[in-house]
Amino acid sequence: MLTVTSVNVNGLRAAAKKGFVEWLAATSADVVCLQEVRAEPGQLPEAVRAPEGWHVVHAPAAAKGRAGVSLYSRREPDRVRVGFGSAEFDGSGRYVEADLPGVTFASLYLPSGEVGTERQEEKMRFLGEFLPYLKELRERAAADGREVVVCGDWNIAHREADLKNWRANKKNSGFLPEEREWLGRVLDTGEGGFVDVVRELHPDVEGPYSWWSYRGRAFDNDSGWRIDYQMCTPGLAARAVKGFVERAASHGERWSDHAPVTVVYER
Repeated sequence: MLTVTSVNVNGLRAAAKKGFVEWLAATSADVVCLQEVRAEPGQLPEAVRAPEGWHVVHAPAAAKGRAGVSLYSRREPDRVRVGFGSAEFDGSGRYVEADLPGVTFASLYLPSGEVGTERQEEKMRFLGEFLPYLKELRERAAADGREVVVCGDWNIAHREADLKNWRANKKNSGFLPEEREWLGRVLDTGEGGFVDVVRELHPDVEGPYSWWSYRGRAFDNDSGWRIDYQMCTPGLAARAVKGFVERAASHGERWSDHAPVTVVYER
């Protein structure tokens, strides 16, 4: 089996103090993709910068303390790429990919946005550049006989089943019609051609949510959003046998406001 986990750590240095190190030591994952690392490699403790038994690629943002993505693999990658060929975003710590035998793995931290601000304009520019790259990536992989999985915090809930309070969020970033339409294009066989593998495995349920606000009792009430995805090429998606969110047993045991999203694939 091939086990892949993705999680937004909401600051890796803080997560390391609250349970991430123990989680990493216990996980059976072959590949772990992290987002919102918010640290330079030299700022990270050894146990997360270069843990024994893992090959690690860190792609920090040029702006200190922001974004940052990492990719951990049990096997050394054959090739690593930071960014997707964008003059604006390649230094922003939002995308890294690595080739392992037969599969290209990527860790993505898509901008969160905020309606009426430059942050939303930045998000929309990112979407405009990233979809053509996804198409190119899928086509290049197909030509090489490879599969692709883009893991990460996509910061968009695609459907009403992907967030608890969807009615109250129809005008908020993360559930805007134009964002949801874009994600639909990622999944359209004629465009992006990717598969939301956890939704494929759980077609008729609300959630499973992967992010809950720290405010109020969102976690206790399971009032969350499903914004962390594993988007796969169809061949790999067809080999998925199990997909789940590693939800903490209690609010106090969380080491991030997101939970790991894990999928098990047949090799």
